[in-house]
Amino acid sequence: MNVLSATYGRATEWRRAWYGRPDRVRRLDRPVISVGNLVLGGSGKTPLVAALARLLSAAGERPSILSRGYGRQRAADGVLVVSDGEQVLAEAAQAGDEPCMLARALAGVPVFVSPDRYLSGRLAERRFGSTVHLLDDGFQHVRLARDIDLLAVRASDLGERLLPFGRLREPLSAARAADALLVAGSDEDAGALARALGVETVFRVAARYHPLRAISPAASSAGMPGRALAVAGIARPEPFLTALRERGVDVAGEMVFRDHHWFTARDVEAIERAAAAAGADVVITTEKDAARLPASVGRDLMSPRIPWAVLPLELTIEPPEVFAAWLAGRLAAARRRRVAA
Repeated sequence: MNVLSATYGRATEWRRAWYGRPDRVRRLDRPVISVGNLVLGGSGKTPLVAALARLLSAAGERPSILSRGYGRQRAADGVLVVSDGEQVLAEAAQAGDEPCMLARALAGVPVFVSPDRYLSGRLAERRFGSTVHLLDDGFQHVRLARDIDLLAVRASDLGERLLPFGRLREPLSAARAADALLVAGSDEDAGALARALGVETVFRVAARYHPLRAISPAASSAGMPGRALAVAGIARPEPFLTALRERGVDVAGEMVFRDHHWFTARDVEAIERAAAAAGADVVITTEKDAARLPASVGRDLMSPRIPWAVLPLELTIEPPEVFAAWLAGRLAAARRRRVAA
């Protein structure tokens, strides 16, 4: 292992051990469910948070989502209320693409952004009556106590190297802090990851893509023609591109940007020129990328010749009944501990 990576790994181990003492962490009044990963990007944390929020809401809970707001362009001090559960109150540039996407997708679920997620949680409890918190990208946010730690993983994580020469944010041994693994992959992958990472409880994550949805008036009137230019600025664009082809979309070309890329008007013009050159009738992108597009795309102030659409993604945790029962049991145990404390 490289000296820099080894030093980084030891530092993360020391930090996790330091905050392992109860008197060194802050604890909210309501249970906290953390959803995180071991690698930089591409593990599906955001749609998993959405799936958990829907599951908790259906069970009668009042969940809140606490996010750091990674990649936002205009950060501000304090707590930003991205959604009060009834309407979206902040733009993606203020909140970040992922919190904004969650706010748009989840009616009745307040979404907050702040580097200090304890403050976000206190606000959620006092003003919005939240009964449980979802800590988005929370596995490394060890300063805040959590009752349930869910770790999103895939088989390729086992071959990653530590930062700064790889994508691992912590050594693989950190996975033992998780209460359950959420595995994107086959049953065989799930078993192999459970053995390799030393975590007994494992659930599998299944992806479901919904029909294309227009995000510009031109797309609405065009009826979603099949020949498309695919555009993605996410950590792992391959599943998105594969899903388009599996749905029978004739992908005339691809344009891939770095993760969390903020699209400019110049980018949009370049994309539309590329679409025209490739003979594409529509530009299709991801929901996360749509949150980072200029508002002019939705108002159709750019070229009306090229419509835009998104391919919505939904994740489910399987088997759903078993996971729901496991989660309910963990939450009940967390509440009993609070009463006894």
